[in-house]
Amino acid sequence: MIKNYETIGLIAGGGQFPLLVAKGAAAQGNRVVAVFFKGHSNFEVSEYTDESIELKLGQLSKLISFFKKNGVSKVVMAGTINKPKALDIRPDLRAAKLLFKLATKGDDVLLRAITSEFESEGMEVVGPHEYAPELLTPVGFLTKRKPNEIESADLAFGWKIARDLGRLDIGQCVVVREGIVAAVEAIEGTDAAVKRGCELGGKGCCIVKVFKPGQEGRVDMPSIGLKTIQAMKELGATCLGVEAGKSLFFDLDESVRFADKYGITIVGLNQELIDKKKF
Repeated sequence: MIKNYETIGLIAGGGQFPLLVAKGAAAQGNRVVAVFFKGHSNFEVSEYTDESIELKLGQLSKLISFFKKNGVSKVVMAGTINKPKALDIRPDLRAAKLLFKLATKGDDVLLRAITSEFESEGMEVVGPHEYAPELLTPVGFLTKRKPNEIESADLAFGWKIARDLGRLDIGQCVVVREGIVAAVEAIEGTDAAVKRGCELGGKGCCIVKVFKPGQEGRVDMPSIGLKTIQAMKELGATCLGVEAGKSLFFDLDESVRFADKYGITIVGLNQELIDKKKF
């Protein structure tokens, strides 16, 4: 956890995540300034900010100027940006040059390049979990029910497949059933991939979500939450493995209670557990 009291520049997307980050940063005694995007951001974040500005997606120069004007030393990004809308952005010259250079690259390369833009201006980019560490997925069994033999094998198999896919910058999540891949996550997101995989694989599917090797964790960490657990129940999925310490789990307590009620298994995975088969 970061302990120095500084001015934090928050790039706020949608959802509860930027709100939790702003609240946590302010609680640590930091001054928080925020950038909002119309149609994307959670404006409730302003309750915990000292200054804020609303910009259009792609106005990178104005964003950096706003942060520099307010003496921002650390930049944090949190929240969702609607991808279809993001494809319609009107970038300024600085953003256009960046996008042109990276036109054929994946999301990870783009995020690292954006990070470098801030660092070139003397601002350090930090992970949002620094201000909301309680969101990091803990390691081990999170629910009362442990995975059975088939589910354990699927967790190990799904872990390998998900990490292999991650190296190609495709996605973070796979759906498997008895050693067969039913779906892999792409641009549609985790919930849509889970729905598709469970419809194809049938009841008893196992979902595995991991941190992609080489992923820029300061600006893009895999996340999971109650919505996914509820979808699993409706679709008949029985087991979820999420990478511990490198993923964000929203509404964890409520998710575990719901999973326990319906006999769903949740495991916080890491390579040690996989290697030692301790699940």
